[in-house]
Amino acid sequence: MRLAGDMSAFTMYTTPWCGFCFRLKGQLKREKIDFDEVNIEAQPDAAELVAKINNGNQTVPTLVFSDGSSMTNPSVREVTAKLATL
Repeated sequence: MRLAGDMSAFTMYTTPWCGFCFRLKGQLKREKIDFDEVNIEAQPDAAELVAKINNGNQTVPTLVFSDGSSMTNPSVREVTAKLATL
């Protein structure tokens, strides 16, 4: 698992108004898990990527990991389990 200060193991795609994003970001910060964040409303290419991952839907939070895999609206437990495999 990568902790704060290490290179991020994933990017979280979000929007400013997303309650699920806000909750997950808080949980990850409490667990000291570092991540990069991209606002899909400010970056059209990111919005296209999220839509491609989610069958045409811009569903957030969408996480893309360093191994190329992704998760949509995961729990913090699912994220930590995934990070343990990287």
